[in-house]
Amino acid sequence: MKFRPLHDRVVVRRIDEDERTKGGIIIPDTAKEKPQQGEVVAVGPGETDEKGQVQPLDVKPGDRVLFGKWSGTEVKIDGDDLLIMKESDILGVLEESAAKKKAA
Repeated sequence: MKFRPLHDRVVVRRIDEDERTKGGIIIPDTAKEKPQQGEVVAVGPGETDEKGQVQPLDVKPGDRVLFGKWSGTEVKIDGDDLLIMKESDILGVLEESAAKKKAA
């Protein structure tokens, strides 16, 4: 099943952070916080302004983003745990990841 978000909504897949601390201690699942970093899976067409023009979103599929701790609604689509949130819930795009992808 394909899912297409509406308006200014974005579908994000959480990216799990490293399971070890810098000192090498393994963090159990029960003590871990949910990651606040994710990869954009799908985006809606954009928000309609007062003039009826659709304003496209700044994020696109494949972008790595940071979002607030309590942002979005958790859903399960085709067995994947995803988040659906408004673009305004996204704090920013991690540009460093894009540069690393190009170098690789």
